[in-house]
Amino acid sequence: MKVMFTNKEYARILELAYMGLRVASSDSEAPDVLPERYADAAQKLFALATPLGCGDLVEEVADDEFQPSEKLETGPVREKLERFTEDAFWRELVERLAERDLRAELGSTKLSDELTEDETKRLEEIEDSYWREFEARGTDYLVLLKGGRG
Repeated sequence: MKVMFTNKEYARILELAYMGLRVASSDSEAPDVLPERYADAAQKLFALATPLGCGDLVEEVADDEFQPSEKLETGPVREKLERFTEDAFWRELVERLAERDLRAELGSTKLSDELTEDETKRLEEIEDSYWREFEARGTDYLVLLKGGRG
């Protein structure tokens, strides 16, 4: 297979690969270790960096073993990963709290996982109220009441 990339395009591919590897290793106790499933492909991508004019984005740590350089890890990729993490946190928090509140409103008689149109609308209303609250105050007034709803 023959594929042609400009230096800029290849740098973007390395950024995408690095972001994907960080996400794939996010549940690992060693997030800097390449996930086994992707290690061979990542090494091939990293090995081509210097010949394709992007040697500043990787560093060779052993014979034919490469890792992302500090420049790759701290460049625009870091900002994108931080934004992704932040957005995922708030989205997940709002969705889980809204679903919890809707279940509490519906009571234990609700048997189906599928929501009706009215229930979906109510869920969206609850989510909107959480979004407004968190956009205004963040987690400043978020309190966990252990053992129940207070």
